[in-house]
Amino acid sequence: MNSPLNKLPNLAQRIITGLLGSAGVILGVWYSEWSYFAIFFFICIMTLREFYALVGLDGMLPQKTFGILSGMVVFCLSFFIERGSISPTFYFLIFPLVSCVYMIKLYKKFERKPFTNIAYTFLGIFYVAVPFALLNIAAFENEQYNFEIIWGSLFILWATDTGAYFAGTYFGKRKLFERISPKKSWEGAAGGAALALIFAYGISTFFHTLPVWQWMCIGVIIVVGGVFGDLVESLLKRSIEIKDSGAALPGHGGFLDRFDGLLISAPFVVAFLEIF
Repeated sequence: MNSPLNKLPNLAQRIITGLLGSAGVILGVWYSEWSYFAIFFFICIMTLREFYALVGLDGMLPQKTFGILSGMVVFCLSFFIERGSISPTFYFLIFPLVSCVYMIKLYKKFERKPFTNIAYTFLGIFYVAVPFALLNIAAFENEQYNFEIIWGSLFILWATDTGAYFAGTYFGKRKLFERISPKKSWEGAAGGAALALIFAYGISTFFHTLPVWQWMCIGVIIVVGGVFGDLVESLLKRSIEIKDSGAALPGHGGFLDRFDGLLISAPFVVAFLEIF
């Protein structure tokens, strides 16, 4: 992407993009349930587009348009059901919807591995759209929209990334998972965890939607989910032999690079909130 930011050093790009992007997300989540919906609907679409583009680079032929449309429907259904606008029975629409991919493939030109491509179509929906849809459950945890859980989770996730980046850059020596991501270090992971837990405790003193112990548990979940989310995406990129999932966010790569930790941690956070 040809942007003035691309002419700046990587750290400057990272800081400016991070500040502008996070400010937009924070304000949108705070302002109303509809601005929250619009922001994450957009992020979901962009992340799905990147995922299917990456899979295409590896020679696969997933149903990109169908996968994105299905992801949009899943996200919208989750939002309106959790908001109380429509009945939870509408969740059952998801199953016949995604099953249509089999019929669509019948009318496509000959492919050597049609079911592999079908599997990648499903993977995009499950890996990207479902975690974003689950955020709607957290947003309406108390049966009405409350930005605090979304804000808190995002702050903790960003604290994890920031702590890991600076601790890894200045102190990183011991490789965390060299086979998948040579640059990741135990020192970076520890720095990310420390900053995330500090943020989790600080958030608990301002936001009282959840008790302190739940915020700390969410902090731990996001730290672990963030590390594994980053490694999972690194595994995907390594298999395709690329550095970034995209160039939409200067200094950060693409949307998949920026939200990979959320994709893995969101299901665990929501499961924790619903069970405990």
